[in-house]
Amino acid sequence: MTVLASLAKALAAYSRTPQQLTVYRHLHISSKPIVIVPLTLAGETNAPLAAMVGSDRARPTLIVTQQPRVRAERIEFAGRLASELLFPIETAAQQIQTTGRGPKARLRVVDAPQLWVPNPGGIEFIRTLGRMTRLRFLEGPWAVPKKVRDLGIWLTWFAEQAEFADTGALIAATQAIAAVWATGQSDLEDGNLAAQMAWLAPPEGMNVAAAVTRAENPQLCPPAGPSTDPTFDRVFLEPALRDLAAARNPAAHNAVHRRLTALVDEQMRPTWELVWTAIDRLRNVDEAPRVAKRWEQQRDRFTAFHRYVADGGRPQAKRDSAGRSAQRLAELEQRMAAFEAQRAYDDPLVLADHRLTGEAFAGQVVDVDATRRVPGLRRDVLRPTVTVATGDQTHLDVGQHVYDPARNGQQAVIESVTETEGGWRIELELQNQMGSGLTAKPGSVPALGEDVTYTSVTETFVRRRPWPTRDETPWTHGGPPLGSTPVVEDAAEDWS
Repeated sequence: MTVLASLAKALAAYSRTPQQLTVYRHLHISSKPIVIVPLTLAGETNAPLAAMVGSDRARPTLIVTQQPRVRAERIEFAGRLASELLFPIETAAQQIQTTGRGPKARLRVVDAPQLWVPNPGGIEFIRTLGRMTRLRFLEGPWAVPKKVRDLGIWLTWFAEQAEFADTGALIAATQAIAAVWATGQSDLEDGNLAAQMAWLAPPEGMNVAAAVTRAENPQLCPPAGPSTDPTFDRVFLEPALRDLAAARNPAAHNAVHRRLTALVDEQMRPTWELVWTAIDRLRNVDEAPRVAKRWEQQRDRFTAFHRYVADGGRPQAKRDSAGRSAQRLAELEQRMAAFEAQRAYDDPLVLADHRLTGEAFAGQVVDVDATRRVPGLRRDVLRPTVTVATGDQTHLDVGQHVYDPARNGQQAVIESVTETEGGWRIELELQNQMGSGLTAKPGSVPALGEDVTYTSVTETFVRRRPWPTRDETPWTHGGPPLGSTPVVEDAAEDWS
């Protein structure tokens, strides 16, 4: 937790008012998000009981498993969920636009599907259900419908996307809220969507303290899941499941099933409404400038993976090879660093955190040499110098590169750091984004008296060496032994 986040939580607890952590929302929200509220039996590893799903807040689809512990019932549940999710996925994939021109032209979907779940437990439900269904056989005694395996492939892809910091594919509502607002409760308590939303949108006529107390009562606010409340299991759910299994005629079976469906609907409806309320609250926060570019990249990833699936691509492997794991880890690190840099460039409150840690400084320009030139390989090159007076305590060294968020990450090199009575004087040599001539473009060099901010955080990275091909990879790291034949586990490709 950062210094500002800790301070915001303390202020929220003192004032009983949530504190905004960022000026902008660093997350794209689809115009038609798909909300999934899952429910599983408490104490069971993988027994899906129900799912409330849909993109229409007023008309969700409720899918209920009659016997969650029976394999055939779980497959039936997955088939019904596939009917709800594969259609919007295919619909999105059919709406294509061309981007770029000439040899750089490519196809991209107009909009990609975006899934919302109440909390990280919902993401784990998606991951587990994907693992359960994606490697099923389509032929033989244990065959499943093709849509069930396709659902598993897509759920696994969404769960993998959720691991990246900049994702827009699968969102946990509690995490999205916590990224924008700080409440006066612990991170563990923020994992309860009802308690978290009690701070942001308490019921009318109720203060925050009373709203949070109410939210923590499982009888008044059923848990956001995915596990059911043990009391609900013991008092209501287990008797209904026993009656359903004991029903001997269609009329009795249908009557018990209607009762079970009503019980589950009553248990899940409050969480369904809370997720949509969270989405509405987030929509009221302005979107950060760089969010649109990240959503374009997310649409590219969806387009590429849909093409792979449509061309008959195999399901993801049970486990990643060593080579694939290394590639994925590198991408996780790179995208997280880029996301943090983009947040800092877009948002002054995020940048303030970097100032507190010494990774950035803000001050006023007290000296400028906008026409300074230095000898180059063939001719003189323009290298203006700027001196900034700051009171920030920095941990940046001479020769270190820093960047100006206000000028799209313009690069500068620290030439000197001098301590003064009121702080520091830092002399910088500007490196780029001033034009190709010997005169700087207007506005590319800070003016005397201008307030500026520089940070060592950057969203640009040195391109790594290309990863070796599978044939070039030793068998110890996922390459095939000599004379081996491919198996399903070797079929994982880089579709992140």
